[in-house]
Amino acid sequence: MLKIWGRKTSSNVQALMWCVEQLNLPYERYDIGHKFGGNNTPEFLAMNPNGTVPVLRDGDGDAIWETGAILRYLASRYGSEEFWPQDLQKRANIDKWAEWAKINVAACFTGPVFWRVVRTASKDRDQQAIADALSVLHKNLQIAEAQLSNNQFLAGNGFTLADIQFGHLLYRYYDIAIERANFPAIENYYEQLKQRSAFKEHVMVSYEDLRVE
Repeated sequence: MLKIWGRKTSSNVQALMWCVEQLNLPYERYDIGHKFGGNNTPEFLAMNPNGTVPVLRDGDGDAIWETGAILRYLASRYGSEEFWPQDLQKRANIDKWAEWAKINVAACFTGPVFWRVVRTASKDRDQQAIADALSVLHKNLQIAEAQLSNNQFLAGNGFTLADIQFGHLLYRYYDIAIERANFPAIENYYEQLKQRSAFKEHVMVSYEDLRVE
């Protein structure tokens, strides 16, 4: 049984939970962080000295933190050959897109855009900073647009770990009040993801608790 610490409104927890559900793994999840607190207790810090979520423990194993590391662990232990191949060349192709999504999309969206639009009071929002951040984000998304114009999924024509790392951000990207660029291939890809029950349950989650007016 997997044990997962992290609130459902955390985008990193959403990526993890989507993966867990996609792999049909039994789990228990505990609300930790933000309004729930609990991430600065000695017990939690003993598992993750950073005080961040998610944290995962698989049975009696050691606690694992950092979302990318957790996802790769689950994919390696429980994933199918398509999701996370044994062949190192094929796996590296998936991993490069997963890392790209984390570094060039998540890092350019969550703090620079989502936090400034949703988690900052309207009177304090720096519209120029948001516009500049969107310019950088859209430049990076153009890479995904080109890739998805020729492939059904981010790393090829099969659903893989790379789609978890990239796709979980799209719900918020398409939901918040921002100026979006025209990316027809990404929009089509997002429509496909929205049909997945695990995506609907764990990613398309209200973030109203995070909003600052």
